[in-house]
Amino acid sequence: MIRRLRLGSGVIMLAYVLTHLVNHMLGLASVKTMDEALSHIYPVWTSTAGTVALYGAFSIHYALALWALWQRRTLRMSGGEALQLVMGFAIPFMLVEHVVSTRVADTYFGANYGYYISVLATYWVVNPGRGANQLAVLLVAWIHAMIGLRYNLVLRPWYGRWQPYFYAAALLVPVLAILGAIEGGRQVLALAQDPAYLSQLLADHPHADTAQGVARLQAMTVGIRLGFLFALIAVLAARVLRWQWQRWRGIVRLTYPSGKVVEIVPGLSVLEASRFAGIPHASVCGGRGRCSTCRIRVAGDRARLPAASPEERKVLDRVGAAPDVRLACQLRPLGDLRVTPLLPPNAQASDGFRRPDYLQGMEKEIAILFVDIRAFTQLSEQKLPYDVVFLLNRYFAEMGVAVERAGGRIDKFIGDGVMALFGLDSGPEAGSREALAAARAMAERLVELNRALEHDLTEPLRIGIGIHVGPAIVGEMGYGKAVSVTAVGDSVNTASRLEALTKTYGAQLVVSETLAVHAGIDLGFVPRHEIEIRGRVERMRILALASALDLP
Repeated sequence: MIRRLRLGSGVIMLAYVLTHLVNHMLGLASVKTMDEALSHIYPVWTSTAGTVALYGAFSIHYALALWALWQRRTLRMSGGEALQLVMGFAIPFMLVEHVVSTRVADTYFGANYGYYISVLATYWVVNPGRGANQLAVLLVAWIHAMIGLRYNLVLRPWYGRWQPYFYAAALLVPVLAILGAIEGGRQVLALAQDPAYLSQLLADHPHADTAQGVARLQAMTVGIRLGFLFALIAVLAARVLRWQWQRWRGIVRLTYPSGKVVEIVPGLSVLEASRFAGIPHASVCGGRGRCSTCRIRVAGDRARLPAASPEERKVLDRVGAAPDVRLACQLRPLGDLRVTPLLPPNAQASDGFRRPDYLQGMEKEIAILFVDIRAFTQLSEQKLPYDVVFLLNRYFAEMGVAVERAGGRIDKFIGDGVMALFGLDSGPEAGSREALAAARAMAERLVELNRALEHDLTEPLRIGIGIHVGPAIVGEMGYGKAVSVTAVGDSVNTASRLEALTKTYGAQLVVSETLAVHAGIDLGFVPRHEIEIRGRVERMRILALASALDLP
């Protein structure tokens, strides 16, 4: 409910800011056009329904901002969150003078601000400083709203496709509004050069310019600002008192995979603990319990582990999380725990959607392919480093395209070799056929590559390919930015050794008989050999093809 209230109230205020900015844009046409638009916009927001909606939305949004500040156990946060928070609390202080001197003055002191020309005259002729402040507060409100809107939209599956258009709109709207306000101000400044026109303008659009009226408006401005300041200071002071009281209750220790132990007071979330200790921790949604990218695996006394709220459980179910997985931003441990972040610190919004189970680690029967350039060491010794990098990148691109178009997944590039996985989603039979198709495609692309590089090579590139199918442990492994989906196990080692055997048999492709059976492809014409594989008790039957182009 709090999330919905925050979003709903924010949308109402965004609509208010947007109508102002659009009205500003019309200054690029003329002040008259601005006034004509304002004659339709102003009655909407000054009506009873508009007033209740606008000021009700502001009251709710500001109260929820204070509540969010109270809920935070640490003020360490990402740059985007910090910018949104500071701007959110700055808006009332910047905006109050404008509201009092226009809306309040209009309603209670007989001023007439229902025309843009009167507002522009005030901000460009009478008091330019207030005009600059008003443009600044509109920009601050717009940026604050765009950050909040992005946090809400970034998890939508369609957001990636529309993101460039959203960014363009977020940039163009304030820029055009500023240009429109400047152009409108220039028009009013030109008209104000005639003293008679300015006198008539002030007469037609009276202001609360009596000494008593001005004094009351100024006193009201100061009083409202002091009220906002008092509310903010009260929440910050209450946070300090809560911190002292929680420290008196005891300390909770969180142990991270690196062995680092972070001591926190009860009530601090695991995500806040990570930030407090300077430990990188993913959180695309800013700790709002929506993206799941901060999820962790926990171990410890379950009795001291608060139960997941319905909202947290809904997010965990969405991604198919295991029973021992929780959201770091929602878990506020009451006792010592061991926590393991499951996603790298640079996780993206797409990582917050449901992902294949094998990414968390499981045994799957898959096809593994290794390919390596023959005699590459001698070849590289004859070339400059720039030429070696260029050659490898061309080679990797060709091999990568062959793997991906066949339905496989590049696991890693190892020196001048490539490791690829097949059947992660389609199963071992389809994976075996895909691996053979990739091998044939690699041979075809190697022919084309050698033709393209014939003037740069003393002899054509030659490759050896080894493929095997079998059980392997698959999951996301690595550290930091080097995390990727990979496979380990005996089947992987066997595929690597089959690739090395291409040298022994003078073949371009060596595959296990098991893979040929899984693929269901007739390879009866291919010579068979029975070999011993280091680390395996049973002998293995393999097929050696002089060229992968001989595959059907």
